[in-house]
Amino acid sequence: MKLACQEGLVPGKSIAEKLANLQKAGYEAMEVWGGGLPDRVKEIRAACKSSPVKISSVCAGYGGCPLDSDPAGRQKASDDIKRLLDATGEIGAVGLIFVPIFGGPRIGDLSPWKTAVELEKDLLVELLSGWADHAAAAKTLVILEPLNGYETHLIKKLADGVDICERVSKPNGLKMMADFFHMGLEEPDVAASIKAAGKWLCHVHLSDHPRILPGYGHSDFKKGFAALKSIGYTGFMALECGCPDADKMKAITKTAKFLKAQM
Repeated sequence: MKLACQEGLVPGKSIAEKLANLQKAGYEAMEVWGGGLPDRVKEIRAACKSSPVKISSVCAGYGGCPLDSDPAGRQKASDDIKRLLDATGEIGAVGLIFVPIFGGPRIGDLSPWKTAVELEKDLLVELLSGWADHAAAAKTLVILEPLNGYETHLIKKLADGVDICERVSKPNGLKMMADFFHMGLEEPDVAASIKAAGKWLCHVHLSDHPRILPGYGHSDFKKGFAALKSIGYTGFMALECGCPDADKMKAITKTAKFLKAQM
């Protein structure tokens, strides 16, 4: 398993400076924000050429909502996601992290034929099937992310993500991730959920409770890491959290040492 860190947590004015600081702090990759990514591809690729630290993943950055009731909102999301997948492939990242919807349903309930959630999942499978093909052609992945129930009503548990991945059944273009913060709120047994998700996991987000850098809170990472090892996970685990220390370099260095001791 390899450590990565979201770019907002890393000191530095440029991508090259951030990669250099991550190398010093003990990380192997950086997760970048998807917003404006196509315009940053040249800078990112140039910085990665001279650094052993690479880009692990791309976090969101698309507009619209793929499950909106408004066709224009759905189209905006789809167009943005395809452009981001192309850029994600160009910078050699594992994939583009994708959350289907925040908050409650935006489409109507058509019971007794289908509920809003059933309609959303059917639409999601259809959309992901096309995006998975696009991702595979770009040599990257769509990475489906389950969130906690305070942020979304739809894909909340790892099992929910597995269900969608299996329905799409295109592992060359679609996989999913596990986030220790969201799992801490939704999964009764984090280790068991990780093991059940198995082959579909391709990325991990790390944070301590209350959503701060690991090592500054009270979460137990050892059981989760052991579960990841048991399924043969060798991918990136990226920090996605707040920093409780004004000295970011000191804090992320401390966190890297803490996490390596838990593995």
